[in-house]
Order: sequence, then structure tokens, then C-alpha cells
Amino acid sequence: MDVHEVLEKTVTGLGYELVDVERSPRGRVLRVFIDKPEKPRGVDVDDCALVSNQLSRVLMVENIDYDRLEVSSPGIDRVLRKASDFERFAGSQIALKLRLAVNGRRNFSGVLQGAGEGKLRLRIDSGDLEFDLTNVDKARLVPDFDLAKSGDRLV
Repeated sequence: MDVHEVLEKTVTGLGYELVDVERSPRGRVLRVFIDKPEKPRGVDVDDCALVSNQLSRVLMVENIDYDRLEVSSPGIDRVLRKASDFERFAGSQIALKLRLAVNGRRNFSGVLQGAGEGKLRLRIDSGDLEFDLTNVDKARLVPDFDLAKSGDRLV
């Protein structure tokens, strides 16, 4: 089993969502980002500690070599990778970078309208656009600090 499979199986087995995994250039630091969608305020330190303790044991049993394990929340500028992420965060402001340019552009910013049938819909100032999910290189939520302060909507 590869590292990602081990992480996915363990994290989901504990009732969390594996959002992202990063490895340092030499593979010595393993960063794992988790979330729990049904938890309104997101994951906290106790959640991270629980997952970290379990992952440490599983990685040792699976003989996966690393020096340091870091488990954290995805943050307010979390990455969006899966189609379910694009559906869950519909209505949110995102920054999007494409693998291949569309109309001479690779970078877009706008309000995510959702995803379906392998495409995501984005509303920008000049109108609505649709992109293939396979062409998405990076996508992140753009934090709205005014909303976060007002308490109208959790970011």
C-alpha cells in the first residue's frame, strides 16, 4: 500500500476527511490536512492529536519512513481537489489555476457555482465560465475576513 492509501484509509476510518497530503522535498516531513465537515467550527487541536497518534502507529506498522508528522486543519484558504469539495463550497470565493490556458488565461478568481459531470462552474465579473475538473491545477478558497468577523457565515 502506498502512503496516500494508508493515510486515506486511516483518516477516514477515524471519521475525518483527508483534505491534502504534502511531503517535503526529501520526503522527511509528512504534512496531513484533515477536516470534519459535520463539525461547524472545523477540526481542533484534539482532533489533530487523535489523528496524529493513530497515524504514527499505522505508519510504523506499515514501515513508512519519515522524520516528522504534522497533522492540521486545512485552514481558511483550504485547497479544493475533489468534485465533492467544489460542490460543498459552492457560493464561496475561490482562486483557480488551470493546467492549460483557456482563452489565453490560466488564473481565475470568482464565486464557485458548483460542480457536476466533470466540470466546475465559476462566476467572474464578465460572466459564468465552465472548466474541466481535469484541467484544474490548483484551487483554493479565498478567505472573506469581513464575513468571518460578522459571524454571518463560517469560512
